[in-house]
Amino acid sequence: MIHGIGIDLIEMERIQQAVEKQARFPERVLSSRELAVYKERSPKRQLEFLAGRFVAKEAFSKAMGTGIGKTVTFQNVSILNNEKGQPQVVDCPFDGKVFVSITHTDHYAAAQVVLEK
Repeated sequence: MIHGIGIDLIEMERIQQAVEKQARFPERVLSSRELAVYKERSPKRQLEFLAGRFVAKEAFSKAMGTGIGKTVTFQNVSILNNEKGQPQVVDCPFDGKVFVSITHTDHYAAAQVVLEK
């Protein structure tokens, strides 16, 4: 049974501006496991990775019905790619199945999350 659905979209430029304004922005958004992947990428791929994780976590919080705050934080949701390259939520405050899809263009990043119990 579907427990929740969330979607989010952001301009890549907003993420770039956040990084330029606050160098620690990636550390605020990414879990330690995600940050390790982020640091291995080229600057362009870093921006795509960061924006994708940002929108996916926002979409997850919307699917939970809580928004980012006490129940769902940027640090208690971790999204890593499996061996096929598919993003998967590997850590989160939800005890059912989580389905996530992330996409981006040169200008936007978007994600959708479906929670199932």
